[in-house]
Order: sequence, then C-alpha cells, then structure tokens
Amino acid sequence: MDAVDSVRAFNRFYTRHVGALGEHLLDSPYSLTEMRVLYELAHRDAASAADLAGELGLDAGYLSRILARFASRRLIARDPAPADARRTVIRLTPRGRAAFAPYERKTRDGVAAMLAGLSPRRRGALVDAMRTVRAQLDPAAAPPVRAYTLRTHRPGDLGWIVQMHGAIYAREYGYDPRFEAIVARIAADFLERFDPARERCWIAEIDGENVGSVCLVRKSATVAKLRLLIVDQRARGLGIGRRLVDECIRFAREAGYRKITLWTHGQLAAARAIYRACGFECVDRQPVKSFGKRLVDETWELTL
Repeated sequence: MDAVDSVRAFNRFYTRHVGALGEHLLDSPYSLTEMRVLYELAHRDAASAADLAGELGLDAGYLSRILARFASRRLIARDPAPADARRTVIRLTPRGRAAFAPYERKTRDGVAAMLAGLSPRRRGALVDAMRTVRAQLDPAAAPPVRAYTLRTHRPGDLGWIVQMHGAIYAREYGYDPRFEAIVARIAADFLERFDPARERCWIAEIDGENVGSVCLVRKSATVAKLRLLIVDQRARGLGIGRRLVDECIRFAREAGYRKITLWTHGQLAAARAIYRACGFECVDRQPVKSFGKRLVDETWELTL
C-alpha cells in the first residue's frame, strides 16, 4: 500500500469510527460540513463569512447556502462588525447555541468512551500520534519547542533505557522480547564495567522526565562504541538525537579514542540519518533474521 492509499484508508477508518460517514453527523439534522460551521461559530463570539470559508476551506458560494439555511431556522444572526460597519459578522443566536449544545456533549461523550477503552499508555500514544499528524500537516500547529537538558546517568536510568528500548522497538518496529534481553545485557555490562575516565552515559530530560539516552563505551584502547541511542516519541523533532551523538563524539576525542563504531539496522531511518549527518559511514551490511524480523545489520564508523 503506497502513501496515498494509506492516508485514504486511515481517513475512511477514522471517519467511520467516529460516525462521520453517514448522511448526518451524530444522528443530527446537520451534515458534517454544517456541523463544522456550527462548531466554529459556537467556539467564537462572531466571525465573518470570509473567516469561516478560509478556516474551513469551503467554497464561498457553498458556505453562503449553508448560512442561508441556518438563518432561515434562526440559528444565526448577522450584525455589523464593531470596527467596520461595512462588514458583517455572523454569530450563533441563543436558539443556535441551544440547538448545537446536545451534539457538542454527544461528541465529547463519544470521544471519552473511545478513550476509556484504552490503557493510560495506549491513550497517551494515541494522543501523541494525533499531535504528530497535525504538526506534520500544519507546522503552524506544532507545539512550541520545549527546552531539554543533558546529564550523566544515575541509579535507575539504565533500567529506564532497557524499558524504553523494549517498548518502543516492539511498538514501532515489531521486535520480539529478545531485543529487550540484548539491551538488558548491554546495560548490565555497562554498569558492571563502567570506566568513568573513558565511558559515559547521557540522559536527556524535559521537565525532569527522561526522554532520551546514549552511551559511549570502550571497545579497545583506540576504539569506542556508541550504544543505546533512543529518543522518546514525545520528544522527537527537537534535535535531541543529534545532540546526544555529538556529545559522544566530543567525549571520545577528549578521551583519546581514534574511532567510534556502532551497530544499527538498515530499517532505522531516523537514527541512520543522524549518524550520516555526524560523519559516520556504513562499512558493513549483512541480511539477518533477528528479533522475529528480517533485518539488515549495519556497522558504521567515524574516524576521529
């Protein structure tokens, strides 16, 4: 299924899921477009027809016919604009607000019922995914950039790293539990053999909450290995992954290493883009079957 078909399939699934494919939305006397117009008017004091057409992406003539129907039912009133009597603004009448209110409650109740069937983790993942869709399609709607900080690891952090890898790789890539087991062994080895002069783990935080990690470990006297790079879905797009890799490179140079190596998979496009941007090169690729998937093991290196 290509991207266009995927988007269309999702649209049909979601509109069917919320009951928007019928002739009338929420068993109301209003079409989906009419309900959108009522919603916009209900959530603002007044608006011009031009504002509504632009906000909703509607043809001016089509919107005019909808507004005429609303006016005939006394759902809306037209008044001169306060700042310019030559312009007309539209507002819902008390009758219009009373007509819309039951469907506003029904919509909220329906969404609440849909979310109630999800665990807190799945509910959070759903809301995050919706924010991501909106931000990708409308950059102006993206949330403001949040500040993050980096620090070295402390007790409990490696357990969090293992949990995050297990959860994210299962959810986003379909890896089975054997991947989490490998991450747990890597984390245990790091803690048991930790050499603070030549090794380091960085944790990225936002508002005191862990959102990313990376480790640099000794492979030999001259070669370091980058491991356990991960960024929580909620914090992606802030440059955290690139910053974590940059910290590894800076520390490796200060510690006297001549090369950094790392292991990744060809399917991890975002991580590979960061490595390439930081100057790493892929030096080996091997098809494998690991963690219940057909993957491509890759070794990347950076000469310091």
